[in-house]
Amino acid sequence: MADASSARQSSPVAPAISATDADWSREAVAVWAWNPGRQLLRALREYQGLLHADGPSSTARRASAVARHRFWSAVCGADIPVNANIGGGLLIPHPNGIVIHPDALVGPNCLIFQQVTIGTGGKRPGVPRIGGHVDIGAGAKILGGVTIGDHAKIGANAVVLGDVPALATAVGIPAVVRPNDAA
Repeated sequence: MADASSARQSSPVAPAISATDADWSREAVAVWAWNPGRQLLRALREYQGLLHADGPSSTARRASAVARHRFWSAVCGADIPVNANIGGGLLIPHPNGIVIHPDALVGPNCLIFQQVTIGTGGKRPGVPRIGGHVDIGAGAKILGGVTIGDHAKIGANAVVLGDVPALATAVGIPAVVRPNDAA
């Protein structure tokens, strides 16, 4: 048994969720379902899909998407701009208090919990660039021109002011980066 556990600890585990290909089923929601986070994303995605469409019906549909986005933003207490650059497959199970800077980049298949701020400030000028399949815990703050690598994890209430490499975990105030320990 000792040989099996030591082999398991030394070999990295391949993540099951893609960091490059969006899993759109993670955002799926029925039209009349009460799921504020997914409804907010639905309005955002509809607006973004109509952004370059022309014609009076497109203008009316964009206005409708903006109105629904504002409604669901108020219900959620979230500040996610309608023009945000967010990859597909985002999960926001508890969207209250989430703030995302309009210029920040969020990769596909990320998970963002409540009270998260992704914005300016910190040591570096600019806005965060978050890779694919990054899990961001409740209350975390990612500030300034930092880069978060694919499959990274940001702990609850962490304040990230520096880069986090792929597959690493950042915890604490200010965040300390630990390499991912294979289980």
